[in-house]
Amino acid sequence: MAAGRVNARDPVGCPQRRLKADPFGGIETIVSDARPHPYRAAAALALLSQALFSYRLTIPTKVMFDETHYVPAARTLLSLAGPTNIEHPLFAKEIIAGGIWLLGDTSLGWRFFSTLAGTATVLAVFAILWLMLGRVRPAVLGALFTLLNFTVFVQARIGMLDGFMGAFVMLGLAALLWAMRAPDGRSAWLRWILGAVLLGLAVAAKWAAAPLIACAALGFVLLRLHDARRTERSIFAALNAGGHRHWPGLAAVPALLVLGAVSVAAYCATFAPAFFYTHDPMTLATLLPFQQRMYDRQTMPLPSHPYQSSWWSWPIMVRPIWYLYERTDGAQRGVMLIGNLAVLWGGLVAVAACLYAGVRERAPRLLAAAGLWVGSYAMWALIPKKIGFFYYYYLPSIALCVALAVAFDHFPAARRRDTAFLAVVIVLFAVFYPVLSAAPLPGPGAFRYWTWSSTWV
Repeated sequence: MAAGRVNARDPVGCPQRRLKADPFGGIETIVSDARPHPYRAAAALALLSQALFSYRLTIPTKVMFDETHYVPAARTLLSLAGPTNIEHPLFAKEIIAGGIWLLGDTSLGWRFFSTLAGTATVLAVFAILWLMLGRVRPAVLGALFTLLNFTVFVQARIGMLDGFMGAFVMLGLAALLWAMRAPDGRSAWLRWILGAVLLGLAVAAKWAAAPLIACAALGFVLLRLHDARRTERSIFAALNAGGHRHWPGLAAVPALLVLGAVSVAAYCATFAPAFFYTHDPMTLATLLPFQQRMYDRQTMPLPSHPYQSSWWSWPIMVRPIWYLYERTDGAQRGVMLIGNLAVLWGGLVAVAACLYAGVRERAPRLLAAAGLWVGSYAMWALIPKKIGFFYYYYLPSIALCVALAVAFDHFPAARRRDTAFLAVVIVLFAVFYPVLSAAPLPGPGAFRYWTWSSTWV
């Protein structure tokens, strides 16, 4: 399709779109005022997500799984008594503490902000796909895959760190993509700084987000070089500020320095409450040494755990985790952290397809979709953790949803089957819903209905 051509009707029903070639997508991207607005779709997704995450949120009324660590840590933060749970940064625990302060020291207070983080994650995936593809349909599909991916649903209903980390990572990446589409240099810089702040807060929730900042910086440089090659410009011109379709007005070196400096500043700012501890308060002199203490605690040897698993096993889901399985609140209940089989295994196919086609076609959007999963997963092969758990796969499980949506949009044969695939995802969500949501179960042996492998028990 030639640049400037007008379509009578686009795939999502918006008439009279003018299209222009975009090297990021390797396809033609909407540039006219008739571009379909995603706001109604985003609002509907937000309402659906928040309702689903909030329904019966307070069950169980007792702490479950790692809430035993983070809820007491949040209480200590509220009282400013002193350092506790020092192996992790403060920000996610500060958010949990805010829920306790606002809604009370109950299961609602512990988990309410987790539901907002889950909804933000769904909307961030929608925004990323919209900014990448310029089409509502694949953006909605990717958001629904995220919503119905069991990992996101479970983490949105528990007071743990990972849900907050995932939300700020995806929001930060969405902001950087928003900066890429900015109309001028000033807007690009403001959006870029916003993305840096959000990514810094992601690291302040959990250190596992830090490699994604490096991945974002690498992606920025690679796309600039790709644009230069397509337009036959020099590497110097690619790294300079002027004449760029993507991130206009951003010179590469200043942009990368700002990304690093602002994210570090946002991270450090979250330690402010520690300066007011009544016991062992933090000082500017001890802020950096405290990071070493955190690292030492992160990498110290730990006793074996019945739900531990190795990083290579997470994509095939050898060992999911029962966050809860006991009689509580008047019934036998369970909460199982497991992945939606269609998303986790179908997503691996999508990553491989995007990677293969991206290299063959030199299509940055396909490589970006695959790279998000590779970057968020491969780091676990390098991180010196002594013990691993399936919930460490949380960020890669979200990246699979992006890869699925991009693959369905790119490959015509797959596009005809996206609705059928979504139906499978919905059916699996409905089947596993009782052990995702702590619903009443028939009895102590009910777990057998959902443990389809002997390693899942």
